[in-house]
Amino acid sequence: MHHLLDWAVAILTILYAILLMAYRYWFGLLQNFKAAQIDSTQFPSKPTHFSVVIPARNEAANIKTCVESILAQNYPTDFFEIIVMDDFSEDDTAFIVKALHDQYPNVHLLSLADYFKQNEISSFKKKAIEKAVMHAKGNWIVTTDADCIAPPNWLLLYHQYIEKNQPVFVAAPVMFIKEKGILNQFQLLDFLALQGITAAAVGAGKHSMSNGANLAFEKSAFIAVGGYQGVDAIASGDDMFLMHKMKMTLSNRIGYLFHPGAIVLTKAMQDWKSFIMQRIRWSSKARFYDDRSIFWVLLLVYLFNFSFLVMLLMGHFGSLFIALAFKTFFELFFLDPVAEFYLLPSQLKYFVFYQPLHISYTILAGLFGQVKTYTWKGRRVK
Repeated sequence: MHHLLDWAVAILTILYAILLMAYRYWFGLLQNFKAAQIDSTQFPSKPTHFSVVIPARNEAANIKTCVESILAQNYPTDFFEIIVMDDFSEDDTAFIVKALHDQYPNVHLLSLADYFKQNEISSFKKKAIEKAVMHAKGNWIVTTDADCIAPPNWLLLYHQYIEKNQPVFVAAPVMFIKEKGILNQFQLLDFLALQGITAAAVGAGKHSMSNGANLAFEKSAFIAVGGYQGVDAIASGDDMFLMHKMKMTLSNRIGYLFHPGAIVLTKAMQDWKSFIMQRIRWSSKARFYDDRSIFWVLLLVYLFNFSFLVMLLMGHFGSLFIALAFKTFFELFFLDPVAEFYLLPSQLKYFVFYQPLHISYTILAGLFGQVKTYTWKGRRVK
């Protein structure tokens, strides 16, 4: 039995190492997008018209900062609008946005309650984006979250990338705001890996991966693929499912805006329960992926991490420590250039200490994401 386990762990370790080396290679192929130097008085003659869509539920503590970071863009105000779609908020989110609208005419508030009753839908964020897109004046939609902060050249970089590459969908980098504490530090490292894989895989044209906190798509392309039709009953996945539909339907015109000036900052979860619920939410959509390459990658990652639990329970400590050493080495090998891009290389020195936590949460979130309901934004979700 032990010999069979050794062989299984060895095979999983080799496959995992090959996967990480592939991601490292693809990430190394990425080059910073060469943005033109344009000051505030030299905007392009025909700027892209953007509609920035922000679904918001109970975000009174964050929405003003988010909207103000977008209003401060180094981009002509006549060529972008901000649409906040209030998702049945029970706090002052709508009141704050209304006050911003009174001061800034290009800030608009819509309410999901004007279109649906809460018990009529299961995918609130998809419906929020879908309705906002139908009201959008821009020919390009940019989505972000209400707890995000956009950098000043965000829309300018999107415009230049669109003009140069003519895509229909663009993914872009996201990172957590660095704060004190073990939980924040762990999330930074974990999210660093997720964002590195996203950049590497999308840049190489391998997976349909993105993050709704920072992506853009052509409005006409959204309409052409039927929006979220076919996946609108799935609670999460507004970003990746839409990306895959466009990739399959519209000649693979998918891009990744690889530039440090395009990094959107967002808040990490503030407590362990919220963190676990977020990861369960993310993993819950795995069985619905049409992009089978992601499914097989997730299965490999899950089985490899699950093997550590099996080795621990069977007292197979020698193999466990060897596999853990290989896991740590190849993950750090992959993360080194990713951390450099995000200016977080100093965080890697803590990486080895969080391995037991990373393995544990991967097993739990992967399992519960397929069999358990979870709570998100005050709602119970299947």
